[in-house]
Amino acid sequence: MFACAITVFKSRAAEGTTFQKYEYVTIRWGGKDNTHLIRSNGKVEMLGPLLNRVARPDRTDDRAFYMNIAMNSVAREGYEFAGMTSDEIIMKRATQP
Repeated sequence: MFACAITVFKSRAAEGTTFQKYEYVTIRWGGKDNTHLIRSNGKVEMLGPLLNRVARPDRTDDRAFYMNIAMNSVAREGYEFAGMTSDEIIMKRATQP
């Protein structure tokens, strides 16, 4: 009986389904026309067409305003903020099992 309990416990511990897995995207600032999104599969999407549709209010910093637009666009796909550098924002979401 004790051996069965150990075997059951070991097999559940080794399954790996208890670990959360994430996929990441990077938003790279390159100015309004050259900002792009790098997806986890390596595909690069230029965000200029999206950013050009939004009018920036006067006296608002370009980079802060347009990176905010990009982050909110990616958040609609289920991503959340994970980290940043001076020119990049990293976002993550849980992968589907």
